[in-house]
Amino acid sequence: MTNQHPEPPAYPSNPGGRERWQQAYQRAVAEGRIRDADFATLSGLEVDPVYGPPEDTDPPMDRIGWPGEFPFTRGLYPTGYRGRPWTIRQFAGFGNARQTNERYKMILGAGGGGLSVAFDMPTLMGRDSDDPRSLGEVGHCGVAIDSVADMQVLFDGLDLGEVTTSMTISGPAVPIFCMYVVAAERQGVDITRLNGTLQTDIYKEYIAQKEWLFAPEPHLRLIGDLMEYTSATMPAYKPLSVSGYHIREAGSTAAQELAFTLADGFGYVELGLSRGLEVDRFAPGLSFFFDAHIDFFEEIAKFRAARRIWARWMRDRFGAKTPRAQWLRFHTQTAGVSLTAQQPYNNVVRTAVEAMAAVLGGTNSLHTNALDETLALPTERAAEIALRTQQVIGEETGVANVADPLGGSWYLEELTDRLEAEAESIFSRIEELGRLGRRSPHPIGPITAGLLRGIEDGWFTGEIADAAFSYQTKLEKGDKTIVGVNSHTESVTGDLEILRVSHEVETEQRRELADRRSSRDQAAVDAALATMVQVARTTDNLIEPMLAAVRAEATLGEICDALRAEWGEYSEPARF
Repeated sequence: MTNQHPEPPAYPSNPGGRERWQQAYQRAVAEGRIRDADFATLSGLEVDPVYGPPEDTDPPMDRIGWPGEFPFTRGLYPTGYRGRPWTIRQFAGFGNARQTNERYKMILGAGGGGLSVAFDMPTLMGRDSDDPRSLGEVGHCGVAIDSVADMQVLFDGLDLGEVTTSMTISGPAVPIFCMYVVAAERQGVDITRLNGTLQTDIYKEYIAQKEWLFAPEPHLRLIGDLMEYTSATMPAYKPLSVSGYHIREAGSTAAQELAFTLADGFGYVELGLSRGLEVDRFAPGLSFFFDAHIDFFEEIAKFRAARRIWARWMRDRFGAKTPRAQWLRFHTQTAGVSLTAQQPYNNVVRTAVEAMAAVLGGTNSLHTNALDETLALPTERAAEIALRTQQVIGEETGVANVADPLGGSWYLEELTDRLEAEAESIFSRIEELGRLGRRSPHPIGPITAGLLRGIEDGWFTGEIADAAFSYQTKLEKGDKTIVGVNSHTESVTGDLEILRVSHEVETEQRRELADRRSSRDQAAVDAALATMVQVARTTDNLIEPMLAAVRAEATLGEICDALRAEWGEYSEPARF
């Protein structure tokens, strides 16, 4: 049968890959970088670290390659998970900082490897808990953070110099980052040791999630300032986690998630280059965040294609010379949109399948959703089941013994090629959008021009809406099935006990915020905010003035409102 789908890009022949991989693996063994574990099947059969074609054959390995070697289709490291397993990073946050701190200690005590902070809606929108627009929302979809005092409580008893911390926030990401840095300072931590990830990705907000503060240009200015600051002072910290998760949750296809996310990443690379940063220095600070949906093989192929595309673009388009600058490191979260309120115990199965796809696709860290998250924030019991899901996969199934164990599968490699080709077609369309009506190149770059034009014209949201409508139509016709929703609807399960956030959380948070305002040096706050605004009117870096405002106990809402007054707010144009 003739393949009618677009062909993936060609890769130059790269012979000798097997030998290079063997040498790299032996170096890892000699340096003690292999875990002390039983790398055998349940029946006791020893397995190799990786598998490939017979040595006397010559299949097309150029696009597939070997683990740890360009184009990294099969993973970033020659050791796979034998060297280091993925980080178990459970996403958590609810109520106030004290309650969330207790949950973090439970997660770390139960074997979690890192923290991932969920913020409530007022915090995500840069509003204080006592803002009238925050009424009824404080602590309900994440933790409330109003000032650095909350951040100190959030991480009380947790050494920020040791634990890696991911923070899922974009609109007010930079002031939240400043609160994190000051909280670390007050712990006595040398900030050059800080290691973690800040989402910061504003493009996906305009494309899918809709939690922005300003128009795109001021946000890009702040992101550029953050990239400069962390590149110079915090070498291990990743200031940008480019998020496809929210794009997929909004209804995109796998190919759209892949392409829109990587295009956003290319835009941030152009931003760094436009600031005069060296690509081999700042690119390792970019990470990614993908959705692991329920179509098992498609998701594995998506992750493999993502690494391959990113490596090729970084090398050939942006001139990255080092492997670290070509690596696509990514966190994965199982698909919240796949969870159902009907027969919620089915969600345990869905999450396990999605987590397995993420692992077989080579994720660097993973969050597994709890069975009750479609109804409320997870209870402690549901959070433990989600955590144990990862531990069972990692410690009982044997999937961590072999790098890219499905590599070479005819079906998987075809899917990987198809997704890569579809993504390339979308990249071409984005660049075409960037050229429409322009007389001169965009000062940041051609991908940036296309992203901004696509946001302004509603192209991205339209593409996602069409994909979501198509799927919903198939679901309602019965062409697609969700067990417990449109098939096998009979059940003996009853209602779940869910976590409820008391109204007292909001009352107490507002009271504590009022006490902090009354006890601080208001003149120092006003002066720090005024200085920050003055710097915002120049091209100077805003991070240090914002840190000064945070140290003076300025609140998140005060910092964001000062910049809103200077830069204005953004409203999405109405479209019909």
